[in-house]
Amino acid sequence: MLPTATPSRIAIIGGGPSGLMAAEVLSQAGVTVDLYDAMPSVGRKFLLAGVGGMNITHAENFAAFIERYRERAGELRPLLEAFTPNALREWIHGLGIDTFVGSSGRVFPTDMKAAPLLRAWLKRLRDRGVQIHTRRRWLGWDEHGALRIAGPEGESLLAPDATLLALGGGSWARLGSDGAWVPLLQARGIAIAPLRPANCGFEVAGWSAHLRERFAGTPLKTVTLALPGDTPRKGEFVLTATGIEGSLVYALSAPIRERIEQQGSATVLLDLLPDRSQQQIATALAKPRGSHSMAKHLHRHLRLDGAKAALLRELTDADTFHDPQALATAIKALPIPLLRPRPLDEAISSAGGVPFEALDTNLMLRQLPGVFCAGEMLDWEAPTGGYLLTACFATGKAAAEGVLRWLEGR
Repeated sequence: MLPTATPSRIAIIGGGPSGLMAAEVLSQAGVTVDLYDAMPSVGRKFLLAGVGGMNITHAENFAAFIERYRERAGELRPLLEAFTPNALREWIHGLGIDTFVGSSGRVFPTDMKAAPLLRAWLKRLRDRGVQIHTRRRWLGWDEHGALRIAGPEGESLLAPDATLLALGGGSWARLGSDGAWVPLLQARGIAIAPLRPANCGFEVAGWSAHLRERFAGTPLKTVTLALPGDTPRKGEFVLTATGIEGSLVYALSAPIRERIEQQGSATVLLDLLPDRSQQQIATALAKPRGSHSMAKHLHRHLRLDGAKAALLRELTDADTFHDPQALATAIKALPIPLLRPRPLDEAISSAGGVPFEALDTNLMLRQLPGVFCAGEMLDWEAPTGGYLLTACFATGKAAAEGVLRWLEGR
């Protein structure tokens, strides 16, 4: 702990999970903390993530957990080992909030809500002396290195002992995660990996009017998706007016996006009936249908109808649709051509940001001593399922501990 006789003053920019966790660690160490957020209240995206159930982390074994961070697993491993999913659950329990593990391994607060957790957390932070300043937007630095903060009364300058940036990525700008910090760091010579949509939907060349009008917003359940050559994932997704989105699509969004960046487009293979073999399907389709339409034949023998049947019709030609063997092949591997991700601001999260190569082991910018970074503004990504929030908490804690080490070493 730092000596309380001469407490350091730290400015945290950003009031999401990373910034609030950094405030927790620093205030507990006796540091004076001022937290600034551009929005009227903190934790707005955190609260939105809790709509429909606050998925805080995941209970799968740690070896599998860390692999969810793909090419940044190596950089995040020591930070997540220092604040594991189990440690995060214990920390939540310390706020008086119980948790449980759902059938999918996802971890939730018992009441499924984010608001009680956030209220308890903010009370503890304020009790520890953390000053939270809302409607305060960071504008970068002046020519002397002071922080420029714009508020309702105008612009002010700050000269803290250290600054911790936890400004989020570039999705959901209306909640404060707008990526406006990118040019501010670039102006100081920090190379930023471009922000790109992650956990996002994708667009097709264009659905027919029939599919858009009848089935946009309809879920396709108990299906699998895969990029060619990859192991299929089972789950569900939603047809949209422009393409596809939903949990199964989000799980594949990083490799789909990368394929589009490399090749200009990507094709995913949809298995409409993963619990039946291609031969079983072909045998059912080969049964005489008499005067029944193919639509009735599909429903009668395969229970394939609604949005699944409409999508099958949309993506196959007439010859395939009336050839049992070819149609069975299409049902098991229906190609959906994807042209582009939906816009960044619609994505659940973003890829890109401050590269770990620009940071030292304290998560301090090598080119800007005394400036630390945490959370989604760092260049990593993960699927939904609690992985995003866990890494945000862990990097916030790690950056705050980096601040303390740096202050002690000065």
